[in-house]
Amino acid sequence: MNLNTSLLLTDLYELNMLEAYLDDNRTETPLFEFFVRQMPFRWGFLMAAGLEQVLSFLEQASFSEDDMAWLTSTGRFNDKALHYFASFQFTGDVHAMPEGRIFFPHEPILRVTAPMPQAQLIETRIINLLHFQTVVASKAVHVVLAAQNKLLVDFGLRRSHGGEADLLAAPVSHIVGFAGTATLLAEKEFGIPPYGTMAHSFVQAYASERTAFESFACARPKDLTYPDRHP
Repeated sequence: MNLNTSLLLTDLYELNMLEAYLDDNRTETPLFEFFVRQMPFRWGFLMAAGLEQVLSFLEQASFSEDDMAWLTSTGRFNDKALHYFASFQFTGDVHAMPEGRIFFPHEPILRVTAPMPQAQLIETRIINLLHFQTVVASKAVHVVLAAQNKLLVDFGLRRSHGGEADLLAAPVSHIVGFAGTATLLAEKEFGIPPYGTMAHSFVQAYASERTAFESFACARPKDLTYPDRHP
């Protein structure tokens, strides 16, 4: 999938702090940890997800020429900071739980060890990627356990907060036990089996339910229904 790797996808205060670090020559190497303080929704555990996208982001994260032209035009940052932005490349280390690992409060899910300005700049986007996918994975695995082996399919695209969100949710749901997804791009990008029949509007387009079902069955006889359970 096309992950957004622009370093402008962050909070303003990350860049503000980075400039201050550079002015004070604060380039020591701290350790940042991502963890959860308490369980939500009376859940007994959470499931780690998002590591693959975090690593992909760190490998490619940069300010494009267009990003730099815009940043310069704002007049918000000094020359030293602008030079740092333009030449940014992540050189730190990442240690993390494997995808799909069960975890509990106060256990580090991911650690970043990097020079202070680097670690600060990437913080927001890493939290964004880890938080969303961990929430989806944790919710999905609890649904799988509650469904007791019934067939489950991700139909989240219509309600997800943007296309990237759904493409990140589809493989996470599939990993924890969902049979497939309704999102076609998720099949193309990740090989997840696609599912889907027809909408209520299709039935309304015909004179009767029977006519609608007969028309659809003739046009799409394969996989017209799905089993209640996984094969």
